[in-house]
Amino acid sequence: MKAVKLIKDPQSFNLLADDTRRRMIHLLRAKERTVSQIAEELGLTPQAIYHHIRKMKEGDLVEVAKEERVDHFIETYYRATAEVFIHSHGEGSGSPDEEREIRSILENMPKIGLDIPSDKETISKVISAASKLKACSHESAWYDKVSELEDVDFFAKQGMAEYACIATMSDKDFEAFLENYRNLRKVLKSGVQAGIKKKG
Repeated sequence: MKAVKLIKDPQSFNLLADDTRRRMIHLLRAKERTVSQIAEELGLTPQAIYHHIRKMKEGDLVEVAKEERVDHFIETYYRATAEVFIHSHGEGSGSPDEEREIRSILENMPKIGLDIPSDKETISKVISAASKLKACSHESAWYDKVSELEDVDFFAKQGMAEYACIATMSDKDFEAFLENYRNLRKVLKSGVQAGIKKKG
């Protein structure tokens, strides 16, 4: 099991939005378990657990740890593929999934009163600026430390590691970190202004 796993597919990360799947990940980080064992601990049917396991395997969130023969049956044990999962936008111009995700965000911004263009150029700029903000978040030393905490939810672990990175980075690195935020804000702000002019 890896300490940290970067997830570049938004659909895979969205699997973790489900409370049952989060509870399953919590169990499978601590110990390898069968579908029946997971079902018993969560008070659900094996069929329901298997449905979740299948989706999580496709998303590379869980994997087969081992198989054991019990009488005439094969018992399959599963484990989480990592202690902490991080959603990453990557380093380049973005995959088709990332572009769709950003486009969806920008296209829905008018619903809260902000009209930001969702053209390919704006999307590319947002992805580029956002990806640079991940540099601090991927400091493995902190993730190795927080991954050892058994009583902390993995979303909380991600936040703890990010905060630790920010708190301990050098002034020079922090300035670079802020500059990336400024660049992202500049792209979004110019988009808002363009949207206002378009309406006027």
